[in-house]
Amino acid sequence: MNIVNPSKKYENTCNLVYSCQYHVIFCPKYRRPVLLGKIKDRLKEIIAQKQSEYNYNIIEIEILSDHVHLLISVNPKIGIHSVVTKIKGSSSRILREEFPELKSKLPTLWTNSKFISTVGSVSLEIIKKYIEEQKNK
Repeated sequence: MNIVNPSKKYENTCNLVYSCQYHVIFCPKYRRPVLLGKIKDRLKEIIAQKQSEYNYNIIEIEILSDHVHLLISVNPKIGIHSVVTKIKGSSSRILREEFPELKSKLPTLWTNSKFISTVGSVSLEIIKKYIEEQKNK
């Protein structure tokens, strides 16, 4: 049994092949609807610009007035929590510098919370079966 999905995109480094995608959601403090117009556009630019610096790839991004949805691929050596923390920190600093009105509306741009969920193409049952089959080889 081969659990590698040929239609899935795999990334690699010199000693690691991986496919780790995550659905990430984070919100402005008090879920205020401040991600509009130029702020929304600039946030999208910032997140795109930080990809190589923070070692992630954007698969999909959607910014609504009161929350951000990201579908990103992250090297497991780096870690999703670290990447999201860096995205939130740098975007907050830059946006609050460029849009001073955010400072008067919110004590900090983002809540401390975030939602992170893995995105997989193979079910848990298939992986369990694959591992069980390895015992017989």
